[in-house]
Amino acid sequence: MTEAHAIAGVPMRWVGPLRISGNVATTETHVPLATYESPLWPSVGRGAKVSMLAEQGIVATLVDERMTRSVLVEASDAQAALTAARTIDARIGELRELVRTSSRFAELIGIRHEINANLLFVRFEFSTGDASGHNMATLASDLLLGHLLETIPDISYGSISGNYCTDKKATAINGILGRGKNVVTELLVPRAVVEDVLHTTAAKIAELNLRKNLLGTLLAGGVRSANAHFANMLLGFYLATGQDAANIVEGSQGVVMTEDRDGDLYFACTLPNLIVGTVGNGKGLSFVDTNLARLGCRADRAPGENARRLAVIAAATVLCGELSLLAAQTNPGELMRAHVQLERDNTTAKVGV
Repeated sequence: MTEAHAIAGVPMRWVGPLRISGNVATTETHVPLATYESPLWPSVGRGAKVSMLAEQGIVATLVDERMTRSVLVEASDAQAALTAARTIDARIGELRELVRTSSRFAELIGIRHEINANLLFVRFEFSTGDASGHNMATLASDLLLGHLLETIPDISYGSISGNYCTDKKATAINGILGRGKNVVTELLVPRAVVEDVLHTTAAKIAELNLRKNLLGTLLAGGVRSANAHFANMLLGFYLATGQDAANIVEGSQGVVMTEDRDGDLYFACTLPNLIVGTVGNGKGLSFVDTNLARLGCRADRAPGENARRLAVIAAATVLCGELSLLAAQTNPGELMRAHVQLERDNTTAKVGV
């Protein structure tokens, strides 16, 4: 194998099973995580064990899905930019038909815009079937931009991407307007499970979430994010399933909510920017194909359904790891003891305990 075609091997293990229900999938499945951080496997495994002990498991609700690309055009002045924006909005039906000529699966579902001085940022929103949709959205936006430049007066080319999308950057706009799959996961953990498996209480976890994830992130200046380590689980899952790993930047922007319900623990994770796909670049590798098939994401379903299933499994995996870490951090010394033990001799780490 030449250097140009070398493959970087990242250790991978299957963790679980975890139980999922909701408006996309009802399933019990193991999940693959590719990571150098060996304590992640047993930690997510502990959260998965909790999900199996809850009646409904992790209830995953797909709230929205869209892929975006923002183009930038220059107008002669702000009034011309406003006129162009209104013209674009009024012609959405025409633009939808144009997008359909670029792909069998791309569909223009919305247009947003912002004007700054004489610059017009136009944010196109697409549905993209089972693809994550980066290239599909860019191809469609390129076609739209060319058409607009030809048919709207007083505007000129600025860029095919104006950073108002926003791709692989921590911004507020993705959480507000959506980019990728927006998934909410919820888990109601019985008091006995909180005590026996997580070795803590609902009150302690709720207090830590408030002080650490919410207040601590606020003081640190976080952007639409209040969680302990969403990025850890997302990266491991993305690498194992052939996703664009850089999308964990916006993917890890999410919020944890906790409540002590008379000793039972309500634990929820909202992930508004999950960018995943089951077809496209990176999905042809043999191990990726095998992993997607084992997750049930290679089935003969309507376009988009396999990607939705993958998204809710990813979101449920994030909840498992987040729950386990927060539980550990309520007990002095537990987190460090686990890291020292598992990283010094990771060959003895057992998934799911």
